[in-house]
Amino acid sequence: MQMKSSAQYIGDSPSAQALRSLLGTIANSNSTVMITGESGTGKELLARTLHDQSMRAGSNFVPINCAAIPKELLESELFGHRKGAFTGAVSDRIGRFELAHGGTLFLDEIGDMPLDMQVKLLRVLQERTIDPIGSSKQIPIDVRVIAATHRDLETEISSGRFREDLYYRLNVLPVNTPPLRERVEDVEALLKHFALKFAHIQHGPIRFSPEFLDCLRQYAWPGNVRELSNLVDRFSTLYAGQVLDLRAIPPSLLPKGLVVIQGNLGGFESNRPKPQAPTPPPEVLAELGDDPMELETDVEDIIMLAQGMPELPPEGISLKERLAEIEKSMIEQALS
Repeated sequence: MQMKSSAQYIGDSPSAQALRSLLGTIANSNSTVMITGESGTGKELLARTLHDQSMRAGSNFVPINCAAIPKELLESELFGHRKGAFTGAVSDRIGRFELAHGGTLFLDEIGDMPLDMQVKLLRVLQERTIDPIGSSKQIPIDVRVIAATHRDLETEISSGRFREDLYYRLNVLPVNTPPLRERVEDVEALLKHFALKFAHIQHGPIRFSPEFLDCLRQYAWPGNVRELSNLVDRFSTLYAGQVLDLRAIPPSLLPKGLVVIQGNLGGFESNRPKPQAPTPPPEVLAELGDDPMELETDVEDIIMLAQGMPELPPEGISLKERLAEIEKSMIEQALS
C-alpha cells in the first residue's frame, strides 16, 4: 500500500526508513498502538497516518488530548453522559469512544491521565463496552486505540503516577518517533517539503544557501519537526521566494541556538547584500507593458491610487509622514 506524504516519512535516514517499514506492517492491525517520543516529533501525525492506511479509514479518526481536559470532564468526554446525569447535563452527549465506533480513537498525552480514569479506561479496553454517565445499559464499541505520550511511562509507573496493568494493555505495538537531532540527514529534505508547503503563490518557495543548510544541520532542534515547520513558515512569509543567508537574518527571528551559530559565523550583518526581489509574474508584466519607465510609472500610479492619492499635490508631501499615515491606516483596518 502506498504511504501518504508525511513529514515523518521524508528523508532517507535509517530512522525514517525504519518508520516507513514499521507503519506499513502494523497499519491494518487492530492491536493497540503506543507512540512515544519528544514533543514536536509528529505523534498525532503518525496516528492519523496509521488510521488513513488501515481498513478503518472510512470511519472516524477521533483525537482527544488527555492533558487538556479537566479531570472532572474527562469521563464525560470519553464515555458520554445522559441528560440529567449531573448538574449542567441538559442533554445527552456522545463520548469520544462512541464517536470513534468502527474507527480509531487517539489518546494523546495518555501519561497525564488521572489515576481514577486510568482504571475506567483499563476496564473499557478489556471489555470493549462503555458506560455513559447516567446510563443504565452498556454500549459495545469497536474501536482501535492509539495512545501517545512524551513521558517515560516506566518512570511514571515507578513513581505511582501510571498503572502498570494499563501500560501493558496499551503497549502492544510500540512505535517511537525519533527526535530530529537523531535524523539530521533528513533536515534538507524536510526544509524543501515545508518550503513548498508554505510557498508564496507568486514568488515560489524559499531556498537556503549551502552555508545556512550546514548550520541548520548543526542545530539541535529542541522543538523537533514542529519547530522546523514553524521556522520555514516564518521565513516563507518574510522572505518569500528568496535564497536565505543566515547572517542576513535578524537574531530576533531566530531561535537561540541558531543565534549562537550565527555569532560563530561573525554575527548578524545588517548591510549584507540581500537577494533581489522576485520578478513579477509574466501575466503582470504583460499587463503593464515592456517599457521599464512605463512599468515604473504604472506601478507608482497603482500604489498612489490604492492609497487614495491620484497625483502629487503642488505643495508636495512628507514621504515619512505619508508612509506613517498609510501604516496606521492599514493597522487599523487589519484590527477591525
